[in-house]
Amino acid sequence: MLDRLLDISSNIGVDTLLLIPVLIALEAILSADNAIALAAIAQGLSSEELQRRALNFGLVVAFALRVALILAASWVLNFWQFEVLGAAYLLWLTYQHFTAETGADHQHHSPRFSSLWQAIPTIAFTDVAFSLDSVTTAIALSRDIWVVLLGGTIGVLTLRFMAGLFIRWLDEYEHLEDAGFVTVAIVGTRLLIRVINPEWVPPEWLMVCLIAMLFVWGFSKRTEPAEETEASSRETVAVAEGAHHTAIALTQDADSASRSLSPDLDQEPADC
Repeated sequence: MLDRLLDISSNIGVDTLLLIPVLIALEAILSADNAIALAAIAQGLSSEELQRRALNFGLVVAFALRVALILAASWVLNFWQFEVLGAAYLLWLTYQHFTAETGADHQHHSPRFSSLWQAIPTIAFTDVAFSLDSVTTAIALSRDIWVVLLGGTIGVLTLRFMAGLFIRWLDEYEHLEDAGFVTVAIVGTRLLIRVINPEWVPPEWLMVCLIAMLFVWGFSKRTEPAEETEASSRETVAVAEGAHHTAIALTQDADSASRSLSPDLDQEPADC
């Protein structure tokens, strides 16, 4: 056991230590689009407590699947069928979102779940589909499995934190959910392109730029809070009621004035 630890420590050089923050930054960047997709899926549950539990349990399962994917990466990535399945799953999620019925706010919404156990596998498999891309990138940077595992662990923790933020932001920004699912479609398309011809795969910097532009659009329009909407509605009703009462009062004053003038008009012929 001691010999193995000494062997590992001798392999940890300056290059490896410098690579760790690069992998952490890479996981954080690649987790942004994943986080918004998982947040949108979790939002299909009826309460905040269920959403939180779905993310917690779903990401525990997702972490176990990520570890298995990393350990078996040299075998899994040799089979293009896995990437096709991942791409098809992500594109199916996008199709399901944009073909869903629009709500009262005329926005598309993710499918609703009747129980926690329906959301957990959806969250776990969505993360694995995204991980096919990030794990491939991490392994290309480092052949040290423990470094890739460390990056994956930090990625899951970052993902949980960001998904919690996005759940709140999805209610505040009108286009954010649609922007998130467009990024899901982009990642799925990228996986599909890599299967067809790896030379056609767009570079990472282009993916980051596309996702950044989509996020700018997603945060471009803020929805009016429900409290403000209700207050505005109450104010409108109050103004309408006030105008109605004013009109009634004016009508009553006009009637009173006409009645007060009518006796004088009746007496004028008699005076003549």
